[in-house]
Amino acid sequence: MSTTHDALEDPRNADILIYVDGDLVPRDQAKVSVYDSGFMLGDGMWEGMRLYDGVWAFFDEHMDRFLNSCRAVSLDVGMDADGILAALEKTRVANGMEGDVHCRLMVTRGVKVKPFQHPSLSQSGPTMVIIMEHSKPVDVLHSRGIRLATVPQVRGLPMAQDAKYNSHSKLNCVIACLQAQQAGADEGLMLDPHGFVNTTNACNFFIVRRGEVWTSTGDYCMNGVTRQKVIDVCRANDIPVFEKNFSLYEAYGADEAFLTGTFGAQTPVAEIDGKPICTGDRPIMTRIQQLYKELILSHVSEKKGLSA
Repeated sequence: MSTTHDALEDPRNADILIYVDGDLVPRDQAKVSVYDSGFMLGDGMWEGMRLYDGVWAFFDEHMDRFLNSCRAVSLDVGMDADGILAALEKTRVANGMEGDVHCRLMVTRGVKVKPFQHPSLSQSGPTMVIIMEHSKPVDVLHSRGIRLATVPQVRGLPMAQDAKYNSHSKLNCVIACLQAQQAGADEGLMLDPHGFVNTTNACNFFIVRRGEVWTSTGDYCMNGVTRQKVIDVCRANDIPVFEKNFSLYEAYGADEAFLTGTFGAQTPVAEIDGKPICTGDRPIMTRIQQLYKELILSHVSEKKGLSA
């Protein structure tokens, strides 16, 4: 069984320092209260970011999404984007990290005075945790690809729980992943409430048909930063790209399919519901991968130049 977040084992991760509310704590000592609203209710937001040559890629875009999500649920982070960057840098420097690093930034509504739901019971301010790991995707994923199974669990309507929130409340996606595993696949392909192809339990989903790149409308999925960067590089390089409704019929007949996410960038899909997707080369995805790598290099160079 594979996942889009399979990484090479790195012994350095046993001794990482984790940021917990301003303190840097050894991994085996990093803990939060059982009264924390994140543990108790999944009441919090998180963001995944990747480090390239000392630069947090597309930090501004990640902060736009993260801070907007926190504002939308009245979660006071207690600092602005510059403050968060300072916390990230404090953690990065303490761990001696420069590249091939994945970060998970997590903020909850904080410790509750009683073990009940109401947000007013979180009275001591937010809890912030930053986990950084040396993390490099395994190469086999980019040759073999991921096996998807369409699952009955859907991404719901915005008035239920808007899928645009990168919230700690991930049970919907966990159920989808379990359903996929029980079907013998690696991850779940989730539909939207109208039956159109939407996203996987962990990543955004793209197909290629007759030279065109398609992805969902984005109405019922996390609008990933990498998803948008792929759309941007396609538009900038005359690769036809469409955000649209499409059904499993089009997905099963795709010439190529791939997933996007901060950790794995672009990961090929080998099959959907047991049907092979692209048994040979993947020319469009390969080109997008190269364009994305060039975008990262340009972005990192620009950021390092600004900080010089």
